[in-house]
Amino acid sequence: MKRLLLSKGIFFPGMVLIILGGCMTASEHAQQLHSDSDRRMTLGIVQKEIRKGMSQADVATALGSPNIVSKDKEGIETWIYDKIATEVSYSSSSVGGGVGGLLIGIGAGVGGGLAGGVSGEKAAGAAAQTQRTLTVVIKFKEGVVHDFNYHSSKF
Repeated sequence: MKRLLLSKGIFFPGMVLIILGGCMTASEHAQQLHSDSDRRMTLGIVQKEIRKGMSQADVATALGSPNIVSKDKEGIETWIYDKIATEVSYSSSSVGGGVGGLLIGIGAGVGGGLAGGVSGEKAAGAAAQTQRTLTVVIKFKEGVVHDFNYHSSKF
């Protein structure tokens, strides 16, 4: 009997840690995503940073690696940056309450658990999705920016 009580004492705190370990704030979830630098190329950065006469190294430092690089027969090298971002936002709320959710049984003689429960909860929500594109075309002649243009859209 003493052994059973000891196992209950070890099991229960472990279950509490497992249950509470799943609770994260929105900012903690955001930190789990790709690094912020992967999402930082914006029209404003292109307009601020890119100038005629810049070297290829300076452009790469400002914008990172291009998606496409080509060279024509006159020796003009073209770098194309093609970025697409999908933004998803959602909002949800619930009113009411209930008994249940998840009850976990511990030890011998207590049931394994009960999912669900009695609830008078009402929930509502909405979601929206937006896509943004940014295409930047930079032409280099003799290793410096000769010309550049860009197109941005949001839908």
